[in-house]
Amino acid sequence: MKIRTLLFMALLLTIATLSAQTPTRWRGPHGNGSYEDKGLLRSWPAEGPAILWTYENLGAGFSSAVVAGQTIYTSGTEENTGFVYALSLEGKLLWKAPYGPEFTESYPGSRSTPVIVGDLLYQYSGLGVVTCIEAATGKVKWQKDTFREFGGRNIQWGVTETFAIDGDKLFVTPGGPGKTIVALNRKNGDLIWAANVKDDLSGYCTPLVVKMPGRTLLVTHTGSWIAGLDADTGKLLWTRHHPNQWSVQANTPIFHDGALFCFSGYGQGGVKLKLSPDGASVHPEWVTTTMDNRIGGAVLVNGMICGSGDKNRYWMAIDWKTGQEKYQLKGLANGTVITADGLLFGYAERGELFLADPNGMKILSQTKVTHGTAQHWAHPVIDNGRLLVRHGNALVAYKIK
Repeated sequence: MKIRTLLFMALLLTIATLSAQTPTRWRGPHGNGSYEDKGLLRSWPAEGPAILWTYENLGAGFSSAVVAGQTIYTSGTEENTGFVYALSLEGKLLWKAPYGPEFTESYPGSRSTPVIVGDLLYQYSGLGVVTCIEAATGKVKWQKDTFREFGGRNIQWGVTETFAIDGDKLFVTPGGPGKTIVALNRKNGDLIWAANVKDDLSGYCTPLVVKMPGRTLLVTHTGSWIAGLDADTGKLLWTRHHPNQWSVQANTPIFHDGALFCFSGYGQGGVKLKLSPDGASVHPEWVTTTMDNRIGGAVLVNGMICGSGDKNRYWMAIDWKTGQEKYQLKGLANGTVITADGLLFGYAERGELFLADPNGMKILSQTKVTHGTAQHWAHPVIDNGRLLVRHGNALVAYKIK
């Protein structure tokens, strides 16, 4: 009995350790906009879901919130300086800490969402600087200027990606000749590998890590290319040309059933790429101009890719297998979308916050985000029955369970 008890305790400790070392991810635990909460409300009161709390002293920015343990993190800009903010689950400020100068030109404010692994937090500035911070205190551990050290060049609206992390490797896209994408040791910032993708610039894209048989694949967009790399070595495995008018490729690809859906706006659209079993090559299965979302992402629900367009000024659901449009939803501005419990949660550019059934793209409930400032662009987050919506200087927690 004593041996069994000790083994059980050791197992629990191992599980807890592994969980603590699992990186938080932008757009949910799988990086695809899908959250695991169940038992959520199927409709909201007429005035919208109850507001549990608001915090309205964030700096300017478009960062999402992220929850790690008992703390909510996000980033913002005050005057010319970027800050990480740590809030309690009740919306009280625990601390805020500067990480350096931030992007202050077109649409000033922080762009990237913090990533937390264990006791460390990682933040990217719109000026290309990687900062590693103690997650409990905000103390800076190390910094790396990717433009200066790797010859990267900034892009029109400031580099924007939220880091993908796999083990001790942190992936970032400085852009430019030679070292388009690099992997850094997340403990000290040392370079592990560098890869050249057509000498292209960054495309505002948060990369996707895909675990394949025998290989970990890193998939991302640069300014004009979709690229697949071996995440361990940096070897460039394949590319596909995917340009658009302003080289904005802000949507993380969606991976499902051995295939990728890669998409962007400004006149482009999307393509479904079937991966070879080892991830070393791709071939297109279909192309669509319908799903041309610019920055709001999309989600895969019930075999349908759901989201809004760009030039196509409506929300839609297209079939994963064929790319054919199945449903339309009109009357709302375009925006961001996430999913949980078989429901869609949309946040439109005019501030509409809505709940929808993906089957038929039918609105179930709708309200408007009135707290906060500037553009309604940040991607919402679901955590433990709460919907966290960032709007400029405000973070609002709605009760959705």
